[in-house]
Amino acid sequence: VLLKAGINLKDSLALIQENQKKEKLQYFYQGMVDALVAGKSFFEILHEKPEFTEYEYYSVKIGEETSTLTKIIEELGKFYERKNEQQRALVNALTYPVIILLTAVMVVVFMLRMVVPMFEDIFKQNGVELPAITKMIISFSNFIRDYGWLVLLMLFSLIVLRKTFSQKEWFKKGKDRFLLKIPYIGSFISSVYLAQFTQAVALLTSSKVPILNSIQLVKKMIDFHPLQEALTNVEKKVLTGTSLNASMAGNKIFDNKMVSLVKVAEETNQTEYIFERLNQQYAIEVQQKSKLLSTLLEPLIIVIIGVFVGIILVSMYLPMFKLSSVVG
Repeated sequence: VLLKAGINLKDSLALIQENQKKEKLQYFYQGMVDALVAGKSFFEILHEKPEFTEYEYYSVKIGEETSTLTKIIEELGKFYERKNEQQRALVNALTYPVIILLTAVMVVVFMLRMVVPMFEDIFKQNGVELPAITKMIISFSNFIRDYGWLVLLMLFSLIVLRKTFSQKEWFKKGKDRFLLKIPYIGSFISSVYLAQFTQAVALLTSSKVPILNSIQLVKKMIDFHPLQEALTNVEKKVLTGTSLNASMAGNKIFDNKMVSLVKVAEETNQTEYIFERLNQQYAIEVQQKSKLLSTLLEPLIIVIIGVFVGIILVSMYLPMFKLSSVVG
């Protein structure tokens, strides 16, 4: 916005610095301003900052070399704005169902830990023969009583160590593959990352970056292992002379719609336009799926938990009929 208003890059960064409340961010922008004054190019400054990826560095470098920096930065802003919107859509779609799930799990655990033992004592005192389903529920109750603290400790440890594990390649690979296998959620997550991929390629091709370099940059930027793995395969095939659409066709993450339109893009030399259209389609798909996900998950969780509660109640009331005949 500042560059389009006619303010030069140094003054723009200085204005952004003045609006920062955190001292750390003020020093961050001040360092960039000082580097500009010292004669460094903007892309060189980004290259030295670990907060930026090669994607921003390469895009800004092209913008400075072709005098299109304002347009490139504007497109980068749109990319991250949409990326944040997609992440918020994912969080919003899952937050309420997760809260319901946690509350329902606490109710079931309370019943197993407090209610079931009371019935168990009554049955023991009266020597009632228990059905198989009642014995199973009592076993679950005893497990929670004896090992519940260990389960809580393991969950707490996983939460604490999550940040450490998230940096491990094996953990990221396993987590991403597991997410893709979850019905509907896997398809939703795949659409989110495909939307980011198509938008990034559209931006880079509009900056006249060769398609192979675009794939290499996007692969480093989007942290989703199945997509990175697919792009690695595409990169290898393109280097051997295979067309882009044929290279993409063998990877499950790229659907037939994308492969077909990429083929059209190569035949008509309209790569930027086609990827922009693909991005719009995937963005709409993400919005629709996020709404449907939040709509479906809530009643589904309620039904599942209702079944569990029903099983517990039935298993406790079945021996009560025998108990009534014994008392009679």
